[in-house]
Amino acid sequence: MRRIFLLIFFIAFSFGIASQNANQKLSQYINPFIGTGGHGHTFPGAVLPFGMVQLSPDTRTQGWDACGGYYTADNSILGFSHRHLSGTGMTDFADVLFTPFSGKLKMGNNNLQEYYPLNFSHKNENASAGFYSILFDNGIKASLTATTRAGFHQYEFPSKESGIIIDLHHNLNNQKVLESSIEILSNTEIRGMRLTEGWSKRDYVYFYAKFDKPFTVQLYKNNQAVDGKLLKDENVKAVLYFENPKTVKVKVGISPVDDKGAVQNLNAEISDWNFGKVKKAAENAWEKQLEKIKVEGGSQNEKVIFYTGLYHAFIHPSTYSDVDKRYRGQDLKIHTLKSGTYYTVFSLWDTYRAQMPLVDLVFPSKTNEFINSLLLKYQQGGLLPMWDLAANYTGTMIGAHATSLIADAYTKNIRGYDTELAYKAMMRSVPYDTTGIKVNHPAIWEWLMTKGKKYNQEMGFIPADKDVIFATSRGLEYAYNDWALAQVAKDMGKTEDYNFLTERGLRYKKYFDKETGFMRALDSNGKFIGPFNPSFSDHMNSPYCEGNAWQWTWFVPQDVPGLIDLMGGKQAFEKNLDALFNTTAKVEGTEASADISGLIGQYAHGNEPSHHIIYFYNFLDKGYKTQELADKIMREQYRNAPDGLSGNEDCGQMSAWYILSSLGFYQVAPGNPTYTLSRPLFDKATIELENGKNLIIKTINNSASNKYIESVSLNGKKLDSLFFSHNQIAYGGELVFKMTDKAKK
Repeated sequence: MRRIFLLIFFIAFSFGIASQNANQKLSQYINPFIGTGGHGHTFPGAVLPFGMVQLSPDTRTQGWDACGGYYTADNSILGFSHRHLSGTGMTDFADVLFTPFSGKLKMGNNNLQEYYPLNFSHKNENASAGFYSILFDNGIKASLTATTRAGFHQYEFPSKESGIIIDLHHNLNNQKVLESSIEILSNTEIRGMRLTEGWSKRDYVYFYAKFDKPFTVQLYKNNQAVDGKLLKDENVKAVLYFENPKTVKVKVGISPVDDKGAVQNLNAEISDWNFGKVKKAAENAWEKQLEKIKVEGGSQNEKVIFYTGLYHAFIHPSTYSDVDKRYRGQDLKIHTLKSGTYYTVFSLWDTYRAQMPLVDLVFPSKTNEFINSLLLKYQQGGLLPMWDLAANYTGTMIGAHATSLIADAYTKNIRGYDTELAYKAMMRSVPYDTTGIKVNHPAIWEWLMTKGKKYNQEMGFIPADKDVIFATSRGLEYAYNDWALAQVAKDMGKTEDYNFLTERGLRYKKYFDKETGFMRALDSNGKFIGPFNPSFSDHMNSPYCEGNAWQWTWFVPQDVPGLIDLMGGKQAFEKNLDALFNTTAKVEGTEASADISGLIGQYAHGNEPSHHIIYFYNFLDKGYKTQELADKIMREQYRNAPDGLSGNEDCGQMSAWYILSSLGFYQVAPGNPTYTLSRPLFDKATIELENGKNLIIKTINNSASNKYIESVSLNGKKLDSLFFSHNQIAYGGELVFKMTDKAKK
């Protein structure tokens, strides 16, 4: 009888544990504070997947670590603004700041820290998927959540004398406010707008705010009180006072189009005053996204890093069309979509490498929307953007990686867009030709239509002695971009274009110096420029972009066999690759780029140009070295902590590298729909594909010491190489790794 009782108890207990595990939310593993320290440049506030609103606290306005508005070392908050960039290396947004206060408010001399004294302790701070809250030292508690196009604030006040400041002059790193306005519509409603010049040269934001309590209000111009209900100026604020408020809720809709759009966005997305309901909906929205990939096994910290990475990978690009489908186009005019959603914040130099391939795998319909947005930008502006921000060509970074994104989708048979228009747009990015290009600020011309492209067209390479910064990096990236486009031309039967682009894709060879074994800068005569130091980096006066010769020598993802031949064969290639990871040489240069971080030797995992390099060992059939490095990077350079990233998050790229690598594969050259094997971290992963199929990844004998692959099978058939195609997993299946502690040399 006792045995029967124990058996029943064990079954019931096991069932209870299983039920508890089944009910666990994946969103519990999101830690929005990862990346808010170090130089990750993330923010901890409320946002929905690919949302227009990123409602988050701002702790500082100046310096490189103000890029996300928030920095974990700070202990005071200026207020909560409605748009932020996740992990970028430049600052913008921070629009429409709301700051609660208690007691008598003293307006003073333009110093935010003086009249917004909101000190706090991190122990009183909480953040989760779609939610942020803070209890300030003065007793005010602020809670934030969001929908796609609206923010929801809830403030709890300890004092009868309390209120909220709405500040339209607040900015990051000296953005210039060109125009702003605040209008009091009633004792519960305010609307306004602001136009700024910063990284995005003309950025329009309209807002409509509705409060659940009546207020009295005083408007300020340059911190001087003024009468009236409508105020227009470059520096405007509204101070709202509430009578014995206890709790005040405010809903804020924003729009890039007009105040009508802001009102419609708010009314469509937040219909009542139920803060908890909106918070729950935000959590559910994230849960739905996270359920696309379910992992089992691994440590608690590994799951937090993985799902926070998935969270960061799905913040940008950002919605930029209103609920009525109007949007501000690349010509700064208002347009209306026929269907779908229009997006902005395309950090293409970063995200084409892993974040976009991750989206391709789990959200190909989203990829189609992104490409359709890029094609609209081409039609309205005359050129595919390099770094698109709020209907602006910023001209930031190098290359033509809209081509990389589109060509990769095309070769994966993701084609929910006009493919002929896409081809035309990509081809337009090849020559130096300013005809028909519309930019909204002349300062970006040198970046957009760089002389580098002109020299590449006329001379077949880009000389570094012609006042072209990053000349060598530009030449290498254009070679890759042209190769990617050649793959599309080949499939479309455009033989002449294919031959033309293929030749351009091989131009990387011109920069390789066989004597030193590095990619080097060329002069106008095609001769290498000396003296040469492969460790030297100068952020804005160098042939290399955010790096040096150690890192950029390996930027030939499109033709690894060709690079192997250039270096003298597999043995020499492996020796050079080993030297990259094992050298004791230090980065040199008084103006060396801060982006050269996460170093293993001279491999810099903290910046994107290095992200594919560890996978080159697979081309030598030395996969154990890839597996060792993948394991080392995932365990040492990603942590469940504010400084848990070794470099900028860069709109999800840093995290996407981890996600794909930890699943067991990585794509070296987008445009070639081939994956190569990594070191899987989890015992099992189930990827839910949009076509209704599942890709199941199992890892047998998985442990910290068993980091080497003994064998791999795909759909029951043993892989005879370290590579497989996108087409082999796009329709589901089972990928099984068998691990061992012995390197397969």
